[in-house]
Amino acid sequence: MEIKFTWPQGFQSGATHAGFKADQQLDFGWLVSDVPAVAAGVYTKNQFQAAPTQYTRSLIQKGQTLQALVINSGNANSFTGQPGLDNAAQSGHLVAEKLNISSDLVGVASTGVIGKQMPMDKFKDGLAKLTLTSQSQLPEAILTTDTHSKKTCHALTIDGKTVTITGFAKGSGMIHPNMGTTLGFIATDAKIEGSLLQDLLRELIQSSFNQITVDGCMSTNDMVVVLANGQAQNQTLTAKHPEFVSFKKALQTVLINLAKMVAADGEGANKLIEAQVQNAANPVEANQVAKAIVGSNLIKAMLFGEDGNWGRIVQAIGQTQAQLNPNQLDIQIGGIPLVKNSLTVPVDQAALHQILATDKIIITVNLHCGEAQGMAWGCDLTYQYVEINAAYEG
Repeated sequence: MEIKFTWPQGFQSGATHAGFKADQQLDFGWLVSDVPAVAAGVYTKNQFQAAPTQYTRSLIQKGQTLQALVINSGNANSFTGQPGLDNAAQSGHLVAEKLNISSDLVGVASTGVIGKQMPMDKFKDGLAKLTLTSQSQLPEAILTTDTHSKKTCHALTIDGKTVTITGFAKGSGMIHPNMGTTLGFIATDAKIEGSLLQDLLRELIQSSFNQITVDGCMSTNDMVVVLANGQAQNQTLTAKHPEFVSFKKALQTVLINLAKMVAADGEGANKLIEAQVQNAANPVEANQVAKAIVGSNLIKAMLFGEDGNWGRIVQAIGQTQAQLNPNQLDIQIGGIPLVKNSLTVPVDQAALHQILATDKIIITVNLHCGEAQGMAWGCDLTYQYVEINAAYEG
């Protein structure tokens, strides 16, 4: 069940203003476990992967264990060459020294402007101010063009023990994921096998973060990391554990909640778009069609203008490689049928306009080619998106 935001047992955090941003906004923070935690991660497939992403990916692949994550906004440390990699490594070492732990246990994440070296003097100043508390503003410290923080918390019972899964993320623009998107972090006190957690994240990311898009642009800094420190004291979760499915569903809920928050907060967005695909030939094609719908600039502009031109939905579906029957396609917007068996149907335009005027639009399509279902999330395309990105560096 969803509960008020709180850190799982054995986790603390902190946040401060280090000066990566010109104003006095929070721009630096950390998440720390009392003990080393099993770690899993997924990362951008952009060929210009940022230094912090490369560094953290290497740590997790090598040891599957982290105890701390240090995160900054305002500087991406991306496309910065060997100095950028050195700064990412130094960042981890400095945090490790302050916490008196091994540097192999400190992951690093950054977000902000690409192409600028990390100002390590500001990093050191910010680190000197960081403390650890049970309540902090860490989710607010990682924001860039976001209008608000994105966080969620879920609790369940495993082996009679309360297990908490807490997630937070940032993301508003440059959102078009491939394995991971934006920056997303999940902390849980569940005890679980490391390889199983990695497999689980790799699977669940496909139906959550990988099913959102804002602008079709893949970031260089994307990563989603899960830490599980085992402090709930449940029996180690394996694929055969009787309550493993419950944990999997709870983790999926947290990931989907965060993904939808990112999509809804797309730069300049007024509306969240949800595409629901029914009866596709297989799950991959169902998700492909759903993401094509929410990613279409024509559809995004159409919904910003509150127009019901369903022909644009047909176009988006047809340009995918999914199996289709041209004579059997159903389309609904907000539950109102627009197309049935590939033929237009009479529509109550007043009712349709009322739905299009809301801040969440659900587009449902039935492909009649199988039994697979898929979903994706995006946002409308507004004048404000251009304004924000025309002057990102101010």
